[in-house]
Amino acid sequence: METTLDGKVALVTGGSRGIGAAVAVRLARQGADVAFTFRSDKEQADAVTARIRAEGRRAIPVCADSADPGAVVAAVDQVAETGGRLDILVNNAAVFIVGPLEELTLEQFDQTVAVNVRAPFVASQAAARHLGAGGRIITIGSNMVGRTVFPGFALYSMSKTALTGLTKALGRELGPRAITVNLVNPGATDTEMNPADGPMAGTIRDFIALGHYADPADIAAAVGFLASPDSRYLTGATVNVDGGFTI
Repeated sequence: METTLDGKVALVTGGSRGIGAAVAVRLARQGADVAFTFRSDKEQADAVTARIRAEGRRAIPVCADSADPGAVVAAVDQVAETGGRLDILVNNAAVFIVGPLEELTLEQFDQTVAVNVRAPFVASQAAARHLGAGGRIITIGSNMVGRTVFPGFALYSMSKTALTGLTKALGRELGPRAITVNLVNPGATDTEMNPADGPMAGTIRDFIALGHYADPADIAAAVGFLASPDSRYLTGATVNVDGGFTI
């Protein structure tokens, strides 16, 4: 497999924890210099920086709030300038707001759309100005797009479903430039947000064909493939890394 990313520069939004941190380290392991955004937790950001450097690659942590479109664009431009180029964008940052429909507020709606929909659009738009042939845009969606088995997910599922349309449209638009755009929909993954020993974990596992939660590294492996030269003929696609949740 031609998985090497030597000489490439990647940006992972929301890369200081969970899936984002695993993706950042995976891309570094494949040879890329890796920038990542974080909102406030410098201690976690420092830990990811150390893990990237332990892989022998350059780490570029950028403090940026994905709810602020100006900060998103500035982060992309900063990484392209500091890294000397930009080859891979991973739209990972997200908020997870769930609850009964009648209790969700307009403020929660605006926050969800700002981070989960607007930020990937704005980051992709900014990245497209820097990406050359062989560039990659990879967005992290959710298995709740394909199968919403619990109530209370109307807002979250809506926001993640929008990423399917964005991925297909950008794949069409950027294809002539040899830039691929793909979507990864993770299933239940053992992170701070959704721990494998959480109160709903047993019920969730009953819906998973493989019977267990993913490790963040499982999601990162799919991103690593999509970032690699081996995925050059794959674009506009959705890859479900959900252990069979949606089958």
